[in-house]
Formats: sequence, C-alpha cells, structure tokens
Amino acid sequence: MDVSRNDMLGELASDAGLERTDFVVQATEQLAKFLDRNRDRISQLGGLTLIDDDPDYLSVAPDCTFRVRSRYEDADTGQWVSDTEIVETASELIELFNPAEIYAAFVEAAREAAGGAPEPTATGELLGAAGISVEETVGSDADADAGYAGAAEQWAAGRAPVLEADDDESAALALYNLALDFQDRSQQSEANLIDLFEEAAARVVERLGDLIIVDEEDERLVLGGNGRFRAEVLPEDGDGEWRQLKAPDEIVEFYDPTDVFGDLADALAEAFPAIAPELEDDEAEDDEGEEDVEDVEDVEDVVPDEDKDRR
Repeated sequence: MDVSRNDMLGELASDAGLERTDFVVQATEQLAKFLDRNRDRISQLGGLTLIDDDPDYLSVAPDCTFRVRSRYEDADTGQWVSDTEIVETASELIELFNPAEIYAAFVEAAREAAGGAPEPTATGELLGAAGISVEETVGSDADADAGYAGAAEQWAAGRAPVLEADDDESAALALYNLALDFQDRSQQSEANLIDLFEEAAARVVERLGDLIIVDEEDERLVLGGNGRFRAEVLPEDGDGEWRQLKAPDEIVEFYDPTDVFGDLADALAEAFPAIAPELEDDEAEDDEGEEDVEDVEDVEDVVPDEDKDRR
C-alpha cells in the first residue's frame, strides 16, 4: 500500500513539474511578445517604475531590461540587506514574478504616469459598508469625460476621415497626409496578422524546428522553432550592412504577409509532399503536357523537308 501511495505521489509530482515547465514556457513567450510590441513605447517613455513597495521593487528600463530589488538576511551579520539586480530576459522575470502581477503592474504604472486614478480594489458592497461610493474610487466626472473622449477618438480612428481643401495644393497635402496615415494603419494591421500567426503557430512549429522560407543572396526569412519569424535583409541604402528583423512591425517593412504565408505554405508542401497532394497532381499534369509537346516536336523532326513544303 505504501508503494502504491509513493507511486501516486511520484506521478503527481512529475505531472505537476511538466505543467509548471509548460506554463513557464508559454508565459515567457507571451511576455516576450508583449515587450517586443511595446519596446518603442517603453523606450520613448524612458522606462517605468512598476512596483515600489518596500522591500519589493521592479522597474523596466528604456532598453526593456528590468531592475529587481531583493531583500535577504546576511548570515554573517544577521542584518537585512537589500540588493538590486538586472534581469535581462523574460524567462528570468517569470521565475521571479507571477505573470499576472507583471501585467497588472504595467497597467497601474501606465495609469499613474498618465495622471489617472487607480482602479478600485473592492466591490460595491464592501465599499458601501465602509461608507465609500464607487464613484469616489474611479476619479471625477472630468476623468470620466476624458475616458469617453478617448473612446470616441478610438472609434473615429476606425472610420474614414472627411477631407476638405480650398485649392489644389491643400487638396494634394490632405491626400498626402491621408496616404501616409493609411500606410501606417496598413503596416500595423499587417504586423497584427504576423503576431496572431506566431501566437497560433507556437505550439506546433516547435516539432518541426526552424523552417527556411526565403534564402537568397540579399535576404533570409525563417520561421523559428519558437513560432516567431526572423529575417535578415541587405537594404539597398544600408551601406552593405545586414539588418536583423525580429518584431512583426519590422518584418512587414520588407515583407507582405500574403507573400510570407504563401511562401511558407509552399516551403511546407515541398518538404512534406503528402500534405498537399493537389500540388503533386498539378505537377504530374504539367509533366504529361510537356511530354506531349516533346512527342509532337519529335514527329515534326522526322517529317522530310519536301513533305513540309507540300503542307
């Protein structure tokens, strides 16, 4: 009976260990994507202090590395010592903090940096029992009006603007600005497509490893075993220096997602012919057609010249 109990405990511990590893991997990938998407914003903001509650401290620097303060008791002196360390990767941070706490810290830090009121942390019943209204926890009417205005602007951003012009030059300027604006929107939409594909592909592509999609003298595009695209290109105006592309918004500067997905499908069909039998049938028909043409040419070659002239 003891052996059976120990076996069950061992299996339980093993299964829990596997689930923990899977959770850490997924949480790391999700956090890495979040940081990649917001890398430019964090850099322009000059970093953010995410947690500052003694002794807990967490901040993100403009280069998306983190500063973590830990507190421990010195075994020799018996004194408590605070130490600040630099965390450079998402996987290291996931080992130290719950992912939900990290995202919540970003939410609060961004709200405080923008001058907004913090979110309420209690339900309406608890607040009422304490003699506090829900309205008092979410800011003033002016804050609410600002929120509604922001929502209205976001809604309007999804609609076509109304252009006005008094002359040819103002019309050209309005159209020029509109073209640039929609170019930005298009690139953002394309980047979102790349990001969604990466998120969906992460689970299965790890079984296949790196997939080479394009391999030319001046460009190389790969879908990595982690489900993320990466590329290196040799821009015409880059003075002969290769440029590394990792984030979706960088990828779409040089590649059309339609071409990327199509070329990936072709590469997979070539590597695994059984997954696209219709392509094999098309190739077989093309080969038969070429053979028929060659047969006709061969027949014409054996016809005497005088017979050709009579015809």
